[in-house]
Amino acid sequence: MKRIIRVTVTALVVLAAVGMAAGWQAAVPAGAEQVVHMTAKRFEYIPSEITLKKGVPVILEITALDRDHGFKIPEFNVRADLKSGEVTRVRIVPDRTGRFEFRCDVFCGSGHEDMAGEIVVVD
Repeated sequence: MKRIIRVTVTALVVLAAVGMAAGWQAAVPAGAEQVVHMTAKRFEYIPSEITLKKGVPVILEITALDRDHGFKIPEFNVRADLKSGEVTRVRIVPDRTGRFEFRCDVFCGSGHEDMAGEIVVVD
């Protein structure tokens, strides 16, 4: 019986090591998302650059500090309204690597066109 347990445990360890080397991704349990806190205010997002890992679920918690703003990442089909004084939660699972711009899409005054940032997705 002990031999069967040792063989089973050894097989599981070998499979896990092979899976990690091959880049397999395990299912992420609910509530295990990475949380990134952000603020939006005329005419900037803080932070303006966010690095994420491909395939890892992320919750962006964005607080609009001064007025209503928008938040849009076209490549990930993400769009949210940010209400002044409220926290808006945006969930994304980056499915490819690269650099992706996010920006405000609710006009917030002169300088609105500069209200943007970048998500960098790495393996």
